[in-house]
Amino acid sequence: MHALRPLLRKSLFNLFAAALAVGALLAPHAASAEALLLIEADSGKVLQAENATIPWYPASVTKIMTAYVTLKAVKDGRITLDTLFTVSPTAASQSPSKMGLRPGTQLTVDNALKMMMVKSANDMAVVLAEGVGGSIDGFAAMMNDTAKKLGMTQTNYVNPNGLPADGHVTSARDLGILARAFLRDLPEYEYFVHIPAIRFGKRITPNFNKLIGRYPGADGFKTGFICASGYNLVASATRNGRRLIAVVLGANSGTARAVKAAQLLERGFSQDNLSWLRPSLGTVENLVPVDASPPNLREEMCGGHHKRPASDDDDALIATNGTSGSASATGGEAQVTFFTAGLQPPLMKASELMASAPAAAEPVVVYTGPTRTGAALVAAVAADTDQQNPPKARGKKSRVAKKPDAGSDAKTEAKTDRKTAAAKPATAKPDASAKGDAKGDAKTAAKPAASKRAAAKPVEKPATGDQGAKPAKPKAATKPAPKPGANS
Repeated sequence: MHALRPLLRKSLFNLFAAALAVGALLAPHAASAEALLLIEADSGKVLQAENATIPWYPASVTKIMTAYVTLKAVKDGRITLDTLFTVSPTAASQSPSKMGLRPGTQLTVDNALKMMMVKSANDMAVVLAEGVGGSIDGFAAMMNDTAKKLGMTQTNYVNPNGLPADGHVTSARDLGILARAFLRDLPEYEYFVHIPAIRFGKRITPNFNKLIGRYPGADGFKTGFICASGYNLVASATRNGRRLIAVVLGANSGTARAVKAAQLLERGFSQDNLSWLRPSLGTVENLVPVDASPPNLREEMCGGHHKRPASDDDDALIATNGTSGSASATGGEAQVTFFTAGLQPPLMKASELMASAPAAAEPVVVYTGPTRTGAALVAAVAADTDQQNPPKARGKKSRVAKKPDAGSDAKTEAKTDRKTAAAKPATAKPDASAKGDAKGDAKTAAKPAASKRAAAKPVEKPATGDQGAKPAKPKAATKPAPKPGANS
């Protein structure tokens, strides 16, 4: 018996250590301005939930519902993917991120959906809303009616794109319900939620969802950002026929939300053999809503020295919050290692995975005008490219001015929007001081007034350089044109 005591002590110590490790993983995290949810797509079973029923500002994840309502109209035969919608002045006036098409431009439902879901184009969301619902208010009513039918009891929509508005709220719970409904009700259209990139004329825009092309099996859904909400992401991935949905609300950077979603998904895929350790959390529909006001993260996300991009794209690995951002972005990777150890080949750390280049993929071509194929499609793409390339003026070579379409990808567009943010904030809506999706289109308004451009040139087609005779300096040319009010 005495000989067995050392072995017994060692076994008990190992068991105690294992219990502590498991307890640390299963214990609720400290309350924070963040909501997390992980569910099975087929069953709705909740695998992890933290603040999942606290109301939240959705930002551009609103566009999942915009796509759902639009595609239900397609499936019901009320419109087709080839139906032409027209860009209205209201749509054209939306804040970035947007395609920037002129009023009167026509394009198909198919192309508008692709632009909206990949580039998170706020103008395309309004084009679809006005085309399907007759007006923004009419479409918002359709969105709310759909939300009610789906059991999204904490959700209310005011617009189709998620720009700041009083009463525009949702929760991680409701977003999980919506993502499940999209996959269940519209399986033939789910490719709209995992397009890796689009090409519009000369510009290529990758999907703002950094999991696409990086995380194994990633196949959805949508990102969102306004200052009040932080960085949001609804993500999905499939492995061995099992599909999981992760919701992250309130992350402090675009990369942090992707890292957190990857960690959630990895734990879900790796815990099959450890499911007996976790208490049952029921299904997503049975999560009990919390009666509270949504947290407003504007000061934390955009206050002080922060300079946020005008879209929910964020190429920074860590937000500019110092070490706290780093901890938030990478925290929990040891948990991924615990779950994966001995069960499957270890996955690269989530932060390293999100920092890597996405898998090579051919961007999907989008264009204006009716549906075209073959030579007609080539001509349409060429026409859109010409619109992005104003002809150069003849004369002497001179220093090249800033081009209106600075950059051909989301990273350069974000840099351009940061310069806009530094110049002057847009007139505020409820959170319009947010420099994210709520950003005013101030830079676009200011460009035609640039003092170095020849006065004789058309405003809509500034030359890439000043050439020929030197123009006289107009007295008021040094001040930018008046900025428009906040767009919603």
